[in-house]
Amino acid sequence: MDAANAGSSSNAGKPAAIKGSFVVLEGADGSGKGTQFELLADNLRQAGYDVAAFDFPQYGRPSGYFVQRYLNGQYGTAEAVGPYTASLFYALDRYDVAGQIRQALDEGKVVLANRYAGSSMAHQGAKFPDVEQRRGFFIWLDNLEFETLHIPRPDLNIVLRVPAEIAQTLVDQKGSRQYTGRQRDIHEADLGHLRLAVDVYDDLCQLFPKDFYRIDCMRDGVIMPVEDIQRILYERVRPQLPPVPHHKPSASAGLPIAEAPTEAPTSDRQPVQLMPVEAEPAAGSDTAAQDSADAAGQPDLAGLLVEATSHDRQSLGKRIDVVPVVLTGASQLLAAWLGRYR
Repeated sequence: MDAANAGSSSNAGKPAAIKGSFVVLEGADGSGKGTQFELLADNLRQAGYDVAAFDFPQYGRPSGYFVQRYLNGQYGTAEAVGPYTASLFYALDRYDVAGQIRQALDEGKVVLANRYAGSSMAHQGAKFPDVEQRRGFFIWLDNLEFETLHIPRPDLNIVLRVPAEIAQTLVDQKGSRQYTGRQRDIHEADLGHLRLAVDVYDDLCQLFPKDFYRIDCMRDGVIMPVEDIQRILYERVRPQLPPVPHHKPSASAGLPIAEAPTEAPTSDRQPVQLMPVEAEPAAGSDTAAQDSADAAGQPDLAGLLVEATSHDRQSLGKRIDVVPVVLTGASQLLAAWLGRYR
């Protein structure tokens, strides 16, 4: 019996691996994503699921460097940085943990993300006055994220819809944030941008109904109670969930969420357990050697950046002032945090 057949025989009778599910919460700034993200993760864990939670952008990590500078206006206004260039900043941040997301899915976990590629489609898509150009941008971004960078594709994106005016007011009620010393970042400060982003989210839900699902968070001109939104959210997520792991309590021990728990005070709520950052492999280790061997298969990041800025020049017909800032040493800087190029 050859090795291939031997391997097949050794797996005979073993249950097939259960694939996890990948759910993303989307919505304009101030729409309550963070609160619902924490509640959903807690409720799924209570129901017996293994949950891997990811919060984007990853502020404070090297992969979020360009995003943080962009949102703080260090490259100029949001309009000065074209949608293709800005989208690459966010895509590379997601690329940094793509392997961790894939591993969690292979382990049968429920992966939750607070923001993902849909945020770039909405916020950067809002920069296009022409609908057809915007839809061409959607195609380009989908190809960049899921084909070129091979970032895992979500099973479902749920958009929490709150009008821009109310969302901006809620942003002002937030406490201090890690990535900015301002009350509002460059997206949040521009009410016109927020309105357009809400409209683009609506467009995504209409264009791609299998991928994007909208929850209207307003009733009679006011935001619904947190627990009511969570009930709707959980029921929409439920069909996407894998079987409950055998080592966990049954789902009946946690939810159904027909009787959703009352929201705990913020000070008493346990924070979402985000996936740990993997340490960089030591020089000379097997992992480092493998990364070096795989470098040829990695995307040309500096080349992608040149391509993105070229798209911005062509589509918007203007000079992108951020180009010389970002391209200076870009390949070395991006290579450092990816740990795969040197």
